[in-house]
Order: sequence, then structure tokens, then C-alpha cells
Amino acid sequence: MRSDAIWPSDRMQNLFGIDVPIIQAPMAGVAFSEMVIGVSEAGGLGSLACALFTADQIIEEVETIRRQTSRPINLNFFCHRAPKADAEREAGWKRVLEHYFVELGLDPTAVPSASGRGAFDSAMCDLVAELKPNVVSFHFGLPEKTLVARVKATGAKILSSATTVQEARWLEAEGCHAIIAQGLEAGGHRGMFLTDDVSTQMGTLSLVPQVVDSVKVPVIAAGGISDARQIAAAFALGAAAVQIGTAYLLSPEARMSPLYRQALRTEANQTAVTNVFTGRPARAIANRIVRETGPLSDVAPDFPLASRFSAPLRVASEAKGSTDFTPMWSGQSVRLARERPAREITQRLASETLAILSTC
Repeated sequence: MRSDAIWPSDRMQNLFGIDVPIIQAPMAGVAFSEMVIGVSEAGGLGSLACALFTADQIIEEVETIRRQTSRPINLNFFCHRAPKADAEREAGWKRVLEHYFVELGLDPTAVPSASGRGAFDSAMCDLVAELKPNVVSFHFGLPEKTLVARVKATGAKILSSATTVQEARWLEAEGCHAIIAQGLEAGGHRGMFLTDDVSTQMGTLSLVPQVVDSVKVPVIAAGGISDARQIAAAFALGAAAVQIGTAYLLSPEARMSPLYRQALRTEANQTAVTNVFTGRPARAIANRIVRETGPLSDVAPDFPLASRFSAPLRVASEAKGSTDFTPMWSGQSVRLARERPAREITQRLASETLAILSTC
């Protein structure tokens, strides 16, 4: 049953063809087809994070989704610029981490050559043209203009994240159909791209109304939003929808190790914005490596090169039952997350928000 007529805004419902203005955040390595299906079937917009997938894996995931739902979906891509090679910096970071490698019985010189995080390129653009998703979203700005034009030509709506008003204005000028205003509370990678100064970042409560006042396209609030009270507040600030990630982390559809899941239940009040896992600021549970080498290190190689060094530590540590080196992405409101299926979480968030809004 459609309920968009009683939401404060129906701009996102009309733009995307969804029933409720709730977008599941793309969470690479955690959110796969099962979560996308659950959220989309509930009337929201399910999002598939493609940054860690090969083209064949994306096709497989989308085919799985399409077998179980015909509702709109979003494919999300990173569009970071290739890092500059800096052998001296990498050597310095290796020295910082060397004692951890030795402690875990690993060879410090045996670091993988690839990071596993690919940026959106012409080949991925060809794949988008083939799969024709309803929405394509980007993180870290936008790809080059020719690629953006090709994505638009498929009929897909384009989203990207802004962490400042300046970034929001830039995204609007570059043709985004809507803008995700990502507050500092958000889990995972900061979408910042016009600045690398984390100290300039604002919380959701401050960022959303300033972005709403600065652009004409619809604004999606993101960051620290995990329950109906926060969704209602986002609409009061002028948002036309919310993007939610952390609220789904305890759902059965979220793919993660039991160690990660347990940490979310017991340690997630201790999060920090850190660059020690990948080289870019991202909010995660503050574990041993974050506390001892960061949270923000001037030595860590640029994104995504740092992940080459953290990945072997993660694998070896988890094999011993430890999350000392695991990037456990989490926003600041995980305490409000519910251990229910993604479809039920979406439905409950929508109905509870509408109940709050009806009393306002």
C-alpha cells in the first residue's frame, strides 16, 4: 500500500518510484542481494555496493535481485582518483605495522599488490548500460563528465554524497538528481572529495538544513539515523528522504563474521573516524589498531593503498578469534539498531515515523 501521500515530501518517491523515502546505504562487504531485496520489497530503495565486486559478481548479484523483486534498486560505485605512488610513505607505514606482522607470524614484506577497491570506469559504465539500474550512486564525488553523461543516458537517476555545503553545490552543478548530505555521525567512509580536512566536517543536524537551503534538488539525510525519531527530525530539517546503513547491520541479511556482529552489540559506542584501514577517513569501532596507530595517521598511504597492509593483519587476527585489526564500520547510532530482517526494519521505521509525524 502506498503511503507517500502522507509523508512531508514525496519528491524522492516520485523521483525513484519507491513507496517510502528510506534508502538503504550501500555497505561494501556487508550488504548483498538479500538486504537489497528486503528493503526494496518493503517499499524503500535497496542499494548494492559494487566497489569490492568484479563485473561478474555485480551481474550475479543483480540477477539474484531481479529474480526476487521488480522494485527499483540502486547500484553504488566509488569514484576515487588513483593514488600517487609514494614508496617512502609506504615503507614508513610498513615500519609502523611491522611488529603486528611479527606478532601474528606474518612476513612484513609479503604485502598484497592490489587493494581490491576499484573506481568507476568505462567498463563499469558499460555494465550499468547493460543492467539499467533505476539509480546509480557515487561516493567521493562523481566520475568524469563523459561517464556521468553515459550513466544519465541509460535513464538512471544519479546520487552522490556531500559532506559540506560546497560539495553539495558542486554536485548539483554537475547534474546530480538528488544529494546525500552525509553527517559526521555516519559509519563507513566519509564521502568528502573537495577537502581532506576532517575538522571541517559537520554533524547531520547542522549539515542537512544548510544543504537544503543551498540547493534545489532533493536532499537525503544520512549519518546517525537509525530510528523513527531521527527520521522525523530529518524531515523537520527539510530532507526529502533518509539514507540508513547502521540500522541494518544487525539484520540477518548483513554478512559479517560473528566476531564483528558481537562487537556491534558490545563495543559500538566506541567509534572513531580513522584512516588506518584504507587511507581515507571512515567511522569504525575503535579497536586496537585504531587506538595504537591512529585514529588519523599522517603516515598511512593514500586510499585505497592502506588496505593492502591492513588486510593480512585482519585475516590472521580473525583466525585467532580477535578483531584487533578488523575494520568494523559503524555509525554512532548502532545502539538503536534492531535484530530483525531488513524488510521488517524498513516497514517498522516507515510506520513508526509516520506515527510520529501525524502528531506534529
